[in-house]
Amino acid sequence: MFAQFGFDRTRISDLTAKADIGTSTFYQFFDSKEELYFRVLLWEREELEKKIAETVARGETPREEVRLVLKTTFEEVQSNPLISALIVEGELRELQDRLEELEVEETFVEEQSGNANLTFSERWAELESFRYDDPDLISQIFTSLVFTVRSQNAPVESSDEIGYDQVEDALIETIVDGLFTDN
Repeated sequence: MFAQFGFDRTRISDLTAKADIGTSTFYQFFDSKEELYFRVLLWEREELEKKIAETVARGETPREEVRLVLKTTFEEVQSNPLISALIVEGELRELQDRLEELEVEETFVEEQSGNANLTFSERWAELESFRYDDPDLISQIFTSLVFTVRSQNAPVESSDEIGYDQVEDALIETIVDGLFTDN
């Protein structure tokens, strides 16, 4: 329901009706709708991390790993509204702030607030052929690149012969080439 209607338009009564439970039962598990949404977003992020890790494992070179991370992340942002909300809309950070204000278990928030690409970023930063050696910068570059998925619907003056998939593939290749010094 969060994916379909968004956080604001999803009511607790909608959730409990869909799950066929009473409101009091909901509150036995969650203190608020915000807490449930936060946990759903964390679960979605964990699933994305698993999918990226599985995909990257198929890469035979660091270049191929970067290409696969970008392709997988772009596909997930396009196909999963919750992943889009998580990354593009920055809802996880906003919810973390809200939950901290509501005094939800801060240790849970802290334990769950890692970065999906950090291990890859650290590994790539150590490569002599990788242009950047700061894992935080690499992670931020990847996060920023996700916003390009939004350009899929941007009005541009071009022929209908070039589809978004072709533009995305060209963008990924350009980024990969730019991240490595051994072209």
